[in-house]
Formats: sequence, structure tokens, C-alpha cells
Amino acid sequence: MSTIEIHTVPDGMPRLSRGRHRSAKTGACFMEFASYLAGEQWSDSPQCTDPLLAHLARAVNDQLSDARRDEIARDIPRVIGLRGDHRVFAPVIAVRAAAAALPVASAGRQKALAGALLALPGLLPADAASRVQHTARLALDAAPHAEQWAREHLRRQPVRERDLRRSGCAAAISLAVTGIAEACIDDPESLLIHLLRDAISDAERLLAPARVPDLVAV
Repeated sequence: MSTIEIHTVPDGMPRLSRGRHRSAKTGACFMEFASYLAGEQWSDSPQCTDPLLAHLARAVNDQLSDARRDEIARDIPRVIGLRGDHRVFAPVIAVRAAAAALPVASAGRQKALAGALLALPGLLPADAASRVQHTARLALDAAPHAEQWAREHLRRQPVRERDLRRSGCAAAISLAVTGIAEACIDDPESLLIHLLRDAISDAERLLAPARVPDLVAV
């Protein structure tokens, strides 16, 4: 994985801005810059990054103000090569986003986010679910009324696994990022930046090679 670290956008390089750009001459979003650094064709959906992580990065990029967006530039090299089993990546990233948003989002959004946090961990294999379930549990504990509503709603209207995989993860991410951006808190942009960095760290852990067991003296 690249070790390039960007703290500010160098002269002559595309500057981060909202939306898609036809070329680097007009600017770049987070993922377009990643495609550039990865040596891929210019795109906001490069092959080097998991699609759901890229979705989160684009959403955070577009919600940040021009004054704060360059803060995430140094994280761009981290997403290059972060692509693995999408069936695992997608729910992990979606739960991370929903858990970050649930405590601060509006009441209406909290219900949908709580539903996501109850349903999405079930997509994961048992060996990958425990840490994700813990993250979800901490967030749900911060919004017990939303959790109660979501449990009853899911009991009456269960969500099919196929629908969760097809659109549920992306919808949870979009809802979470908007919920944070519009939350009545002092500094939503810092929370968005931390969310993106935490999700990248989650993806890095998923791809980390298995640790070699410690030798036991006999």
C-alpha cells in the first residue's frame, strides 16, 4: 500500500471540491484524487477501493465545507488498495456510519438508523460480527426510544437479506452522512472527518494479514 501522506494539496495538483469533475483541471473529489494517485482512469468510483467505502468518501467530501475539505486529503492514499470481500466490507462500513450518526441525528432519522444497526450486523459471518455488534450496541444504547421503535418495525416488516445487501448498506451510509451534516451539534464536520477515518481503519483491519499465534513454551 502507498505510504504517500498528504497534509495539504500540493501546487499543480487538483484541489478537493464537491461533486464530479471531468478532469483534474476543474478540481477533484476525494475518490477522483484516489483514482489519480492509483494510476487508474479518472473516476470517482475507481477499482482500487471498495464501492461502499468510496460511497462514504464521496458523501463526506460533498458535505464538508471548502474550508474543511482539505483536511481529508492526507487520507486519500489510505483507500488505495482497500478492496476485499464486499459482502463483509459493506455491512461493516454501513454500521460504522450509522453508529456515528445515531446519537446526533434528528429523531426521524434515528429510527431508520436504529433499524440499520439492528439488521446489518446479521449480514456478517460470526467471526466478523462481534466487534461490529459491539459498535452497534453502543450507539443503540444512546437512543433507546429509536431502538424500541426499530425493533417493533422490523418485527412487523422484516427486511429481506437480499434487499439489505442490494441497497440497505448504501442507504444507511447516505442517511448517516446527511444526518451528521444536518445535526444540531457544535462541529458536525469534525464528526464526518472522524467517521471517514474510522471507516478506513475498519477496512484496513479487514485486510490485515492474520496474526501469527504466539509460540507456547513446552
